[in-house]
Amino acid sequence: MSSPPTELIVNRRIRIPLSEFEFIYSRSSGPGGQNVNKLNTRVQLRWRVTETASLPEEVRARLIEQNSNRITTEGDLMIASQRFREQKRNQRDCLDRLQEIVEKACHRRKVRRPTRTPRRAHERRLSDKKKKSERKQSRRRPGYDD
Repeated sequence: MSSPPTELIVNRRIRIPLSEFEFIYSRSSGPGGQNVNKLNTRVQLRWRVTETASLPEEVRARLIEQNSNRITTEGDLMIASQRFREQKRNQRDCLDRLQEIVEKACHRRKVRRPTRTPRRAHERRLSDKKKKSERKQSRRRPGYDD
């Protein structure tokens, strides 16, 4: 039998010890049959992101920026799961979601370079405008000026 994992492996560079996480268990809503009001199957993962040494500084900054709505004033990242009826599966779900969040924070977004419209397209747009204007002017009734 294999021993339970001691760390969350995000990628080759980032490994987070499970000792940094605090798991809070509570009663879950939804279906559960006879066990619905007896078992604490809902899992809430709490991780002090602002003080962890497991993340490089740039990844931590991006993670905090991207997930500001999940981070408490104390600097804890909160993830909850009650998708499954079993505590272990909900705990695994929290860890999987955390792994996805950290992976997303590892990738820097590409900065968009604005492109210029080609000269030919610009000229064609102006000539089309001019033709349309002339067409509309030709439909007008002749006035005093003409």
